[in-house]
Amino acid sequence: MANSSQDSLNTEESLRADSESPGRLIRSERWWTKRQKLLEDAGYMLRPRFRQGWTPSWKGTNKLYFTLEDGLRNLLRVALDATRISDGKPVMLKQVVREEGPYELDIATFLSSDELLSDPRNHTVPLLEVIELPNADKDKLMVMPRLRPFHNPKFETYGEAVSFMTQIFEGLQFMHERNIAHRDCTRNNIMLDPSSMYPDSFHPRKINRRKNFKGKAKHYTRTHCRPRYYYIDFGLSRRYDPVKGPPLDEPLEGGDKSAPEHRDQSKRCNPFFTDIYYLGNLIRETFIYKRLGFEFVEPLVADMVQDDPEKRPKIDEVVTRFADIRSSLSTKKLRSRIVRRNEVGVVRFWRACGYLYRTAGYILSKKPPIPDP
Repeated sequence: MANSSQDSLNTEESLRADSESPGRLIRSERWWTKRQKLLEDAGYMLRPRFRQGWTPSWKGTNKLYFTLEDGLRNLLRVALDATRISDGKPVMLKQVVREEGPYELDIATFLSSDELLSDPRNHTVPLLEVIELPNADKDKLMVMPRLRPFHNPKFETYGEAVSFMTQIFEGLQFMHERNIAHRDCTRNNIMLDPSSMYPDSFHPRKINRRKNFKGKAKHYTRTHCRPRYYYIDFGLSRRYDPVKGPPLDEPLEGGDKSAPEHRDQSKRCNPFFTDIYYLGNLIRETFIYKRLGFEFVEPLVADMVQDDPEKRPKIDEVVTRFADIRSSLSTKKLRSRIVRRNEVGVVRFWRACGYLYRTAGYILSKKPPIPDP
């Protein structure tokens, strides 16, 4: 009995010491580790850090944990990257947390139906599979393609930016036509499909490094690969009944808290109008404020971010007006390099040289100036 008590004490001390060690698994990560074998049986492999029996690669060495692949913590509380075992496809697993996103799974399932996925304007992330987790506090996992931020790597030409704007406008129109308001279509929830731009993939935590964490990840430009952009995260999204008329709902602060209707939390607002503000403000902050030459879209964006939600254009008008803007831009403008507002002369010259070389190749290979997918 004494030996048993001593063993228990030693175990507790060992666990305490391990929990206080640098690079340790935090609580949200241990949730995944406990289910690693179940996920492997379901056809998905987690990174070494999250596998049962993992031993830190820096243990017993002088290496710093944060310089090693298995020393990088997962920063997303309810989502984790994985690899589909059958074909090596990079995916993301996301817990279904009903109390935080009561309609998320239903909306994601609806938008991923075969009929809706066949529509080229559907820019909502496809739901590949739903994994049941028996006897778990989070009873389901959504499986989706692994994407990367829409702005990484950087946009090089105005044509690339025009393709992006076209796709996000059409994607929101697609959702609004089905009476779905995203309610958080902000910077963190619009992503890029990297499958053609990054043929050898990339590391899920250090996305500019190779999958094996050694060196920079090889990638092509948007003009070369013509990527698709996707809306993700329907945790705040709602599908409204059009028979009941224009919806009024409580204002929800997601990634962008600057919408004028958020100033009075007691006043209900139309979430479809707020979606318009979010996209307008995203374009304003990503392109107009930080880069030169986007005067062509400024009048439309100014209307989209008006203080009075009722005065903002509906998404159908946004799509129509942007189509007119797009058709008015010359090929020279579309192929021109985007210049940062704070770009210094030497850097500008160096980047211009590389741009001219690539552009010559695009013209010779007949790559369109607007890389639509």
